[in-house]
Amino acid sequence: MRAIEDKSLFDKLGIWASSLCALHCLVLPILIPLVPLIGASFFAQDWFERIILSTSMIVGFWALFSGFYRYHRQIYPLYSLALGGLIYWNKDILGEQYEPFTIAVGAFLIIAAHVTNLKLCKSCHSCESDSDSGSGCAS
Repeated sequence: MRAIEDKSLFDKLGIWASSLCALHCLVLPILIPLVPLIGASFFAQDWFERIILSTSMIVGFWALFSGFYRYHRQIYPLYSLALGGLIYWNKDILGEQYEPFTIAVGAFLIIAAHVTNLKLCKSCHSCESDSDSGSGCAS
């Protein structure tokens, strides 16, 4: 049971990081006029966004692969994370006017992957005692 609680920490951290990344990208256009006033121009840099997203993806893959390997053996949360990261990384592919929509879709897929992984891991908490149930949980 302790391992599941430790595992959920990575998912919660991934949800937090993905949400922070989405918030940064969606609120930044509103705050751009204030950036020179507060001396924080690095927030508007593309490299800063890539670092936040890369950190979110690394934490996400760690959490989801750990849940896949230890508990549930369901791969679709990893697909959702990868697709969300790919959409998010290429947020400007549809043009600047659709960037907020693209960011929201990518962030939703990343967060949904973590939430799904949390639910799958929690549903497998009894796998150690009931490994022959055929529930898709790792034994």
